[in-house]
Amino acid sequence: MSSTTATRGKGGVAGERRRSRVVAAGFLLPALLLLGALVVYPIGYSVQRSLFDRSGSSFAGLDNYVALFTDDSLRTAVGNNLVWLVLAPAVATALGLVFAVLTERVRWGTAFKLLVFMPMAISMLAAGIIFRLVYEQNPDRGVANAVWVGVHDTFAGSSVFPKARPLPAHPLKAAGGGAYVTKEPVRAGRPVRLPLVGVAPARMPEGARPAAEPAGTDPGAITGTAWLDFTRGGGGRPNEVDPDERGLAGLRIEAVRDGKVVATATAAADGTFALPADRADGAVLRLPASNFREQYDGVEWLGPSLVTPAIIGAYVWMWAGFAMVLIGAGLAAVPRELLEAARVDGANEWQVFRRITVPLLAPVLAVVLVTLMINVLKIFDLVFVIAPGSAQDDANVLALQLYRSSFGTDADLGVGSAIAVLLLLLVVPVMVLNIRRMRREARR
Repeated sequence: MSSTTATRGKGGVAGERRRSRVVAAGFLLPALLLLGALVVYPIGYSVQRSLFDRSGSSFAGLDNYVALFTDDSLRTAVGNNLVWLVLAPAVATALGLVFAVLTERVRWGTAFKLLVFMPMAISMLAAGIIFRLVYEQNPDRGVANAVWVGVHDTFAGSSVFPKARPLPAHPLKAAGGGAYVTKEPVRAGRPVRLPLVGVAPARMPEGARPAAEPAGTDPGAITGTAWLDFTRGGGGRPNEVDPDERGLAGLRIEAVRDGKVVATATAAADGTFALPADRADGAVLRLPASNFREQYDGVEWLGPSLVTPAIIGAYVWMWAGFAMVLIGAGLAAVPRELLEAARVDGANEWQVFRRITVPLLAPVLAVVLVTLMINVLKIFDLVFVIAPGSAQDDANVLALQLYRSSFGTDADLGVGSAIAVLLLLLVVPVMVLNIRRMRREARR
């Protein structure tokens, strides 16, 4: 009797287990179907398609994968992805760590965290548009170049008349290197005229006044006038100071004899200048190239050499806040007793940070670093929006090349599928590493 009851009891337990498994399978089935339809099938199809040619009708074997490392644009994409993988996660994590530590020491730490984290609320597309304007070449529009040019001009001012030049009819000729000299030596008592053209009247220096006629004969000085020989609306006379023409205020004039500068002068607001006759008589007057140096326009941030670091800068701007928040949460869990004990033992703040704070935050730093590594392997939006067409080949990454190879009139779905498989192969080891680390943390 008891044996029969025990048997029935075992059967009942087994039946309950089967029913539980059936119920669990019923709940999991929709998720498994979606996973199969949206993940497993696309992966399998991409692997299969990567083994066929452009049309998909002929088996190509590994030819598409070989093309990844032989085609110049594809090799550039692979190389840029490596640069992204090394720089972007490391810089974003390092800045996040610094911000997280600093916000614990400043009075307005919460407000600072909000400001740093705010870019995460902006989409990649919007951030790309913002930084496309930030990196604009024109300093009047691009913030980066406006700051850079401002700093540059503080230490090395731009020229006053960057595009000024004489006409063939003027008493000036080119002297090489961007400078101009008088065609004849100057003599005391003979006023000198130095007319130039090529300066827009609206770009004349502030304070420039109507040009004055050269001063009268003075045997003790070389006098003259430097002016813009251009009359709005026409009607002016060449080599003559007309009423509506303005002096080239600030123009530097040098007297040169035997290749040496013997005297210098600067044109006044009305263009007049004077040089001592005892040194300048018989010399030629030179307008040095520094008068005509092109205005410094800053750095070509989106040029071939800097476009990838510039886009990485935009990425770090967005994701440093993400790193800061996660690291800040980990920092809040660090036992304060350990930090205080280290300070009592004589450790300075750098030693506390390097030997205690960073080791204790190692699991959190690993999470942030791995997450960002997975993220940068798929980077597409920022590169596509920020990089101009002329530099997009130089900024190319695998995700962008996947898009370019898979869509458009010249699409090659075989190569596109091979790039997708390569991206999967690059992401999987990082994901496996992350899963193992999470399991180790769970067992602790």
